[in-house]
Amino acid sequence: MKTLLMIILFLPTVCLGACMDFYNQNLKTLQGEKFDLCEYQDKPILFVNTASKCGFTPQFEALENLYKQNKKNIMVVGFPSNDFNQELTTDKEIQDFCKLTYAVEFPMMSKSSVVGPKANAVYKNLASITGEAPLWNFYKFLVMPNAESIHVFGSMTSPDSKKITNLLKPYIK
Repeated sequence: MKTLLMIILFLPTVCLGACMDFYNQNLKTLQGEKFDLCEYQDKPILFVNTASKCGFTPQFEALENLYKQNKKNIMVVGFPSNDFNQELTTDKEIQDFCKLTYAVEFPMMSKSSVVGPKANAVYKNLASITGEAPLWNFYKFLVMPNAESIHVFGSMTSPDSKKITNLLKPYIK
């Protein structure tokens, strides 16, 4: 009986602290620091593949505004990629561009691939679950808390569009 009581008391702690496989990824930021998606699995996360030299690059401004105004309730995560031949060469160049041009403070991961066999683990999971991979830069995947659902938006959909903000309304104060 005592063992059963210990299991009942201990189990919720284990379950609450558990990280779902989708979020349990080995990620590094542009600064080379570890980034733990597990810390944000209870929030909506907007994943965006970015590029510094793209016609959609000005979307950094809307992404940063969305993040700044709501960072307690949602997360925005950028994944710089040169899959469409429009990204700078090094993480340092990307970091400087994002900071100096758009004052980006939302987490930006180290440059990686987001399509095909070399895609990073997050984008492989997103493609596997949704059946879609980015067709261009600034493709957006809105993952609702605990990956309960995933919504996909093309490059033309701005981060501050009604399509995205309506889904985020319950989480935005």
